[in-house]
Amino acid sequence: MVAFTKHIAREWRFMLRQRYVLILLVCAFILSSFAVFTGVSEVSSQRQTIERLKLADETDRLEAQAKYDDPGSLAYYTFHLSYSEPSNLAFAALGERDTYPWKHRIRMLALEGQIYESDAQNAELAQAGKIDFTFVIAALSPLLLILLFHDLSANERTSGRHDLLVTTAKMKIHLWGARIVVRLLAVFLCLLLPFYVAAFISDTAWSSIALVSLWCFAYFIFWTLISVYVGRKSSSAPRVASALIAIWVLFVFILPILGDLAIKQAVHSPKGGDILMVQREAVNAAWDLPVETTMDAFVAKHPKYANYKKEHEGFNWGWYYAFQQVGDQTAANLSQAYADASQRKYDFAAYVAMLSPPMLLQRKMTRLANSDAIAAFQYEKEIRSFHAELREFYYPWLFLENDFDKAVLSDLPNFNNNENQHKKQNKVDTNER
Repeated sequence: MVAFTKHIAREWRFMLRQRYVLILLVCAFILSSFAVFTGVSEVSSQRQTIERLKLADETDRLEAQAKYDDPGSLAYYTFHLSYSEPSNLAFAALGERDTYPWKHRIRMLALEGQIYESDAQNAELAQAGKIDFTFVIAALSPLLLILLFHDLSANERTSGRHDLLVTTAKMKIHLWGARIVVRLLAVFLCLLLPFYVAAFISDTAWSSIALVSLWCFAYFIFWTLISVYVGRKSSSAPRVASALIAIWVLFVFILPILGDLAIKQAVHSPKGGDILMVQREAVNAAWDLPVETTMDAFVAKHPKYANYKKEHEGFNWGWYYAFQQVGDQTAANLSQAYADASQRKYDFAAYVAMLSPPMLLQRKMTRLANSDAIAAFQYEKEIRSFHAELREFYYPWLFLENDFDKAVLSDLPNFNNNENQHKKQNKVDTNER
């Protein structure tokens, strides 16, 4: 053990004298710092946007409540902000937050159109994604490890020092093991130090920090072992580097792309635009349909309002919200098919990730940061649940002969409270498991 410690100290001094190694380590630190900084900035921007929208949403809602007195107008002109706030670890793994929407302003109109038409963004930018900490670790750190370990013994063979070094060393593990440990720890510190600083500032849970550290260290060991194994007997460093880069391309690009193509071929789903068009066509067509046709379809799902009668010819709020509901009912099967297909795609991607360590690491990181597709699906469920609460609040005033008192607006559902209830329930479920 003492001898190995001495070899560690020797290899550390030797590494500090190698300029190209120091340059690689500095580049790793800079790249990691940049990724962490952009992640922290993005999360901060999203939180500031949410706070700004919450204030504007409250102001708009109070203005609408002061201006209108009947429940139909209040439901029509009142917007409600919904949002999915980034977790404290989201700075390290932005995941699907640049693909799926994380904020909506919804009204008590047909919901499907509001979900699939809002929060649009530049499709090209969304496809490109962001360089976050997870991307640096999963996709770029293997290149750094390949550059550091591909010539671990090849250069010694080329220069003629290999046999002498092996002969003078009491044990091979002392020679090559010390060099591997020193370089591996140096890479780990350069890449993880910016993460630790940001995690402390972001008040990230210690358990999450420990898991990220464990996953990253295991991932680095995986690529280190591959690099050392491929180059263990070769005397040509360029040949070893070429083979390792081919493995990197296979794991980082080819397997995920082929897996994505296979999943798209295996799982077919309607598009969001299809759902939007079906819902809109149903709503628009209702203006020309007999009132009874709309109300029959509405009452089939809400039998307690079967006694509702349209009071007069022309426009009526109850009838209007009934065909908004029927529009959602018409698109419900397509919407459910879309949700089921999205879930199946995510589940199938787990099998592809078992063949691609970079993809597997990204899935674990985004799941831990609650920024993956599962988090997006959960947010959509919260929107649907909140919208259903809005309908349950307004429907009695629209379809039953009740006198509306604006004092009841104090009981109007609020997404903040709805979100907190979901979080409390999730916590309870987690504790039970």
